[in-house]
Amino acid sequence: MPIDRRLFLSGVSKFLAVSAASSFIPSIVSAAELKETLRIAIAKPAGDLNPHKYTGLWGVQDLLFEPLVRYGHHGKIEPGLATEWVVEDGGKRLKLTLRQGVTFHDGAPFDAKAVDWNLKRWIGLEANNWMNSSRLFDGTEIVDDRHINIRFKEPVLGLLQELAYVRPVRFLSPQSVGSDGAYKEPIGTGPWRQLSASNEGSGFERYDGYWGDKPTYKNLEVKVLPDSRGRVAALRAGDVDLIGGAFVSPLTATEAQSLKAAGVDVVVEPGTTTMVMAFNPDRVAALKDPLVRKAINLGIDRDAISKVLYRGLAEPTGNLFSEVVPLSGKRYEVPQRNVESAKSLLEKAGWVGSPVRQKDGKDLAIEIVVSEEQVPGSRSVAEVMQSELQELGIALAIRSVDHASRHSDIPERKFDLAFFQTFGAPYEPFGTVVGLFLSTYDNGVDGKLFIDPENLDPLVTAAMSAPESEMQAALQKVYDWLHDNDAIAPLLYVPGIWAHSSRVKGFDGPATEYDMPYKNITLSE
Repeated sequence: MPIDRRLFLSGVSKFLAVSAASSFIPSIVSAAELKETLRIAIAKPAGDLNPHKYTGLWGVQDLLFEPLVRYGHHGKIEPGLATEWVVEDGGKRLKLTLRQGVTFHDGAPFDAKAVDWNLKRWIGLEANNWMNSSRLFDGTEIVDDRHINIRFKEPVLGLLQELAYVRPVRFLSPQSVGSDGAYKEPIGTGPWRQLSASNEGSGFERYDGYWGDKPTYKNLEVKVLPDSRGRVAALRAGDVDLIGGAFVSPLTATEAQSLKAAGVDVVVEPGTTTMVMAFNPDRVAALKDPLVRKAINLGIDRDAISKVLYRGLAEPTGNLFSEVVPLSGKRYEVPQRNVESAKSLLEKAGWVGSPVRQKDGKDLAIEIVVSEEQVPGSRSVAEVMQSELQELGIALAIRSVDHASRHSDIPERKFDLAFFQTFGAPYEPFGTVVGLFLSTYDNGVDGKLFIDPENLDPLVTAAMSAPESEMQAALQKVYDWLHDNDAIAPLLYVPGIWAHSSRVKGFDGPATEYDMPYKNITLSE
């Protein structure tokens, strides 16, 4: 699944009249202009915003382009450019009723022809076949201007969730391409219209022809601030209004606490992503034994990991998914560190002696692979675990790798232990359940958390094919198997952390980390 991640922010409303080719040079704005401008930091340039490709910044694409349906808080599917939808023919036909009165920023109508034109730019193409809706696509039927049907070869697992993604499913004006059909400019139906863009930032103005609730302020600016410390300094200086979010402008827990101590408004929300430690029994024989995996699970202090990574802001867990994820299953107790129980399990498994336990003449020695680029702070967490497992008689070596090496080592399963993160909304639960556990599914650089073709694959496959009324029960069997076999070690829920200036009122964290949190905000002077 092509899921990369992170980034977002500010500038000046006088630049909103400047062409995209011009530079984004700061200028002085009046109090009246500032009152009408929300300034957000982003970690890298917005890039190519073509909604049917994978290169642009998610959050910025979300400002311009809209989906047929939206993924709301707690996984609720809400109307977007479609007001009604019906799944028929045993799940192989989706009948859509389109919203009336919607236009693209260039005045072109949003109708069934525009939907069909957009669908043909991504659905059914090999590059997008990681999505079930694309892989199983079988055609479209335009009924009239407001009604279109999409046919599939088989029922599509997670169809509505897929249609809520930021890309490649959102809608571009058919007039925003050249005569050869090549993408030229980012013209969507969203509440914001792009006026300028450069490597320093982008400027947007409110689209007053928007069909829905319009923002209360006229302008939105995103300013590229790659350095986290620079973003924090800009917020404290009043140069930007909003920072945070995993894929907008990441804010560490330490930075958040520093800002809070300085009187800055900090918002911490339960995230939809879980940090999980993976075991690889295929590389280390000792890890084939569930007793050894359970001992390691009991030897880990999750509260300590939360403090190291998130200054205690992250909630420790024994579950694969947070309760805010739909179909997340029953709650398991959070494993508490218990050295004596862990030692007893290792003794029972035949690992004895000290300072490093042995069995059949072999040391109980394992290696954990960490990447600071993938999970910042993971080296420190591994060092804490190294000390904790040493107390159990387990020798833990730490191998630090860069981003590129991790992306080769993990799918090739060149690790004993490794830290993973679930994909988060709107990809859950099936994005993770299928992508990280089904052995036959090619998950690219993300690799696998745990694979067991004989025992786990049938459970995942059954959940994939279960009717909606039986889906929760089928997924619970997957969760129970993972839990009962200590196949993985869920550690904590990754929180969503944001900070904003005092002029921002009504801030509400986005439903997913891929959305830009501009809604419901009002600006004071």
